[in-house]
Amino acid sequence: MATARFLVSGLVQGVCFRASTQARARQLDLTGYARNLADGRVEVVASGDAQALARLEAWLHQGPPAAEVESVMREDHAEQHHDDFARR
Repeated sequence: MATARFLVSGLVQGVCFRASTQARARQLDLTGYARNLADGRVEVVASGDAQALARLEAWLHQGPPAAEVESVMREDHAEQHHDDFARR
């Protein structure tokens, strides 16, 4: 199992980004969380199959219809265990 941390910048708060990310991650059988950061970005930490993480990363570059994603930064992260994919 792999874990990655993504920082998503742009118009990504107040546009259902976390809820949409949660739905997509669950479709991909990923666990982890998405949360808003004080600086306007969304942090996503996801664990699961490497191919599923790559598919989530590709989706994060677009996000939900109302989002305007400017950048997605990815870093590999120490493996984490979560029971589900949550919104924080």
